[in-house]
Amino acid sequence: MSASIKNTAYSLIGLLLLVMAWQLGATLMAERMPLAHLLAPLPTFQSLFDLLIHNQLTAHIFASLKRVAIGLLWALAFGVPIGLLVGQSAFAEKLTGTSFQFLRMISPLSWMPVVVMMFGIGDAPIYFLLAFAAVWPILLNTATGVKSISPQWLQLGHSLAATRSEMLFKIMLPAVLGHILTGLRLAIGVVWIVLVPCEMLGVNEGLGYFILDTRDRLAYSELMAAIVLIGALGWLLDSATRKLHSRWQH
Repeated sequence: MSASIKNTAYSLIGLLLLVMAWQLGATLMAERMPLAHLLAPLPTFQSLFDLLIHNQLTAHIFASLKRVAIGLLWALAFGVPIGLLVGQSAFAEKLTGTSFQFLRMISPLSWMPVVVMMFGIGDAPIYFLLAFAAVWPILLNTATGVKSISPQWLQLGHSLAATRSEMLFKIMLPAVLGHILTGLRLAIGVVWIVLVPCEMLGVNEGLGYFILDTRDRLAYSELMAAIVLIGALGWLLDSATRKLHSRWQH
């Protein structure tokens, strides 16, 4: 049996055990709360199937993915250049190190009241919060990548009289791209977690909004369906980034 088949079998067994634990937990909860039976796997997957068949989740999925994409683009736009600067300059690293670590430790969700006051209700505060959450792994991994560049490559570029733009685009960026992709993968995980509470900030589309709506309607099987869908989409995004990183390394 090949390694890939074994890994797939182990993954399926792990998922089966997870579903069994889920069913057990729902059964135990149903003894005290009658509505808890709606949280079980069977009603959840039935609701998920109905929601997908009747196209009730498409707008929410695309709204969430759009916000994630824009947040990541802003994080890349700020994180990569700043990471390149910090990685090249010892002075910049000393100047920003403590400040960046301080800001990185602040939960993006704690900025919610301030961001809503600044940008109002809508997508703008969500973009800011997602970008703030995603920028740190991208920035720090980019800086680490710059530091790991072999000095011989830089000396070769200087000996060939390469311009700054040539050094940047022909040597540095290709050398740190793997680190940027690692930071991007970590950023996707963080952003996907932060997204759901952010989408409870007065918007009318998105998976976070849908969860809030199902709670208000007491549609608990649909709520669990949304949670399962969030997990599945997050896994797909992570897998795509992992494959992209693996392909770049090879």
